[in-house]
Parts: sequence; structure tokens; C-alpha cells
Amino acid sequence: MRARILQHVPFEGPGRIAPWLEHAGFELVTTALYDGASVPTGTGDTDFLVIMGGPMSVQDEDAVPWLRDEKTYLRRCIDAGIPVLGVCLGAQLIAAAMGAQVYPNTHAEIGWFPVRAVANPPAAAQDAGAVLPFRFPHEVEVFHWHGDTFDLPADAVLLAESPGCRNQAFQIGRTVIGLQFHLEMTPEGVSAITGHCADEIVPGPWVQTADEMRQVSSGRFERVDAVLDQLLSYLVFTVRHPGVE
Repeated sequence: MRARILQHVPFEGPGRIAPWLEHAGFELVTTALYDGASVPTGTGDTDFLVIMGGPMSVQDEDAVPWLRDEKTYLRRCIDAGIPVLGVCLGAQLIAAAMGAQVYPNTHAEIGWFPVRAVANPPAAAQDAGAVLPFRFPHEVEVFHWHGDTFDLPADAVLLAESPGCRNQAFQIGRTVIGLQFHLEMTPEGVSAITGHCADEIVPGPWVQTADEMRQVSSGRFERVDAVLDQLLSYLVFTVRHPGVE
């Protein structure tokens, strides 16, 4: 089995996702778009797709032309039934590829803030193909770094929300999940993003200082890692048991 990771900048890598997938038996292939790698065209060599974050916007196609190809490739993977996980910019790219609008949120959300599970996904979403959506914990504190938000794509189910951003996580069918936040983050990843994107740390209602973001207990990462484990297990199930809801 092969898992492909689309990476947009060197300092936003797969973090805890990579060792999890390797332990699950996947061969990892990283497409370093920031380093000139081309977006794949075919989907036959990919069993699982992960789209990472980045400081660019999905609208930046003139400055970052490979965004057009990436959206096309994402749509092909989704249409082919390949399990897809989008993180931050990755979730926004999924939304855009599926025809939803992406736009600036009222406030940036940068730092450790809780997201809450949406208790009652629409009954129609559960009836369509008997898909049971992934369930987040009632509340969990996760790492955020985003200024944009998005409308939900058609047929998507909202999974999680927060006071700072309504659409925090969504699911399409059984195989596609988009996360506005970073379950994959490690202490090294927090240090890297706070360094490379320090100019974005502007005081606001949902913005912490760099020190606040870095000085958290190991237990914080362990709780988030447990949720990531559950989510990846949920998506990988469709690789090993295709056709099973």
C-alpha cells in the first residue's frame, strides 16, 4: 500500500501522521511541491492521500500555479474513492476542489484552542449509503494556524466546530475528511511554524503568543495523538476493506 503526502512548504510536514502510516504498513511517498515536484496526474499508484498545510491561499493560483493542478488531482482521487485527509490548507483545497467557497475568516485562529464535536450530524447524511461519520471527542484542545475558512462542500457532514471558526472538520462520504486544525503537530513542528510564520502572530481574540504555543505539556500532544490515531484508523479501514461502510 502506498500513501502519498502533498507537502506545500518544508516546515509543515506530516508530523505524527508519517510514523503512524509506516507502522500501518504504508510506503510513504512525499511530493514536495515547494521544491519543484510535479502534481501527479494519475491516481493508480496512490492508496491513501494526505494534503498538508501551508501559508498560501487556495486563491493564489497566479503566484502558485500548481494549485490548479492540485485541485484537479484531489478531485480525481476523491472521485476514485481513495481515502483523503486534508490538513488546514489541505482541507481548504478539498473544499475548493469540490466546488465550495474559501474565504477569510472573521478572525485568525492561531494557537491551542478547543474544538467541539457536532453532536447530531444530519440524519440524511447517515442515511446516504449508511455512512457513519467519524466522531470526535466531545471537546479536545488542538493546534490551529489559519486565517481562512470555507463553506461546506455539497453532501459534506460537519464533524467539529469552535467559537472562533464554525467549520473545523468535515467529512464527505466514507473516505474524505478535512481538518482546519493540526492533529499531526509535534513540539518540533510548533517551533518551526512559529518561527517561519512569526509575522502572522498578530494580537487577536483567537491568537496566542509564540511562547504560549510552545510551552505546553507533553500530555497535550498525547491527547491529540490519540484522536489522530482514531481518525487514521477510521480512514485506513476503507483501504483494507473496500466497499464496507
